[in-house]
Amino acid sequence: MSPRDEIPNLRGQDGEGSVQVHQDDSMKIDGAKVFAVYGKGGIGKSTTSSNLSAAFSMLGKRVLQIGCDPKHDSTFTLTGSLVPTVIDILKEVDFHAEELRPEDFIFDGFNGVKCVEAGGPPAGTGCGGYVVGQTVKLLKQHHLLEDTDVVIFDVLGDVVCGGFAAPLQHADRALIVTANDFDSIYAMNRIIAAVQAKSSNYKVRLAGCVANRSKATDEVDRYCATVGFNRIAHMPDLDAIRRSRLKKKTLFEMPDDEEVVQVRKEYIRLAETLWNGTEPLAPAPLPDRDIFELLGFD
Repeated sequence: MSPRDEIPNLRGQDGEGSVQVHQDDSMKIDGAKVFAVYGKGGIGKSTTSSNLSAAFSMLGKRVLQIGCDPKHDSTFTLTGSLVPTVIDILKEVDFHAEELRPEDFIFDGFNGVKCVEAGGPPAGTGCGGYVVGQTVKLLKQHHLLEDTDVVIFDVLGDVVCGGFAAPLQHADRALIVTANDFDSIYAMNRIIAAVQAKSSNYKVRLAGCVANRSKATDEVDRYCATVGFNRIAHMPDLDAIRRSRLKKKTLFEMPDDEEVVQVRKEYIRLAETLWNGTEPLAPAPLPDRDIFELLGFD
């Protein structure tokens, strides 16, 4: 046997440089519109995802939100608590999935939104892609995706490794949460590159970005104009949003002050935009040096 026989083929089925297993066709999510939400760590992906789920539900859609983070805090503003993860529940039955019932791992949230926390492997071990795959497999085995209009994957951080890029294998559109600052836009640029890589083998395309916790959007808009991307929503930096997290509630459950009402309208508008369909975007991510020249300090 030649030593080269042990060298993996880096032009695998799942994109240039990937040795990740290609998705089994039986794991495709059919019928529902599927969105994957990405962005820099701490940018507000879970807040955005939960309020977007709530907005879809206010439009009469049947919504399932899947948190893909070991912290399992994606859905707590929908449910009012930290719910057990799929992986933790599987461990309790020694990974005999046939012993589980839907109520063991799927929880009711605000306005009927169904909530699942995939969880993740222990720190420094395993792969998040396995966790996402097991969660989708479990949902399909119990036919829980058949009565769903919208699925939202809320995905860990901005390091889009092969594992945590797994939701892109299921998604129709990827939505990036960013802010009007260098680090957030730099992370967005890398996520765009990851989505573009996946789009060569999967149906996922970029929907656009949400400027979150930002008073202005000039830097986000400048970047978008440069690479051919779109900002499709703007969520301002409001204390009411922070308070809603502290109260474990979505904005749709907060008192009707003027600021909250305006942001709710923006979430409803975003949900309508995504439901009605966005043009599949194919921006050209910038090399790192060009990002610095475009947005770097004077």
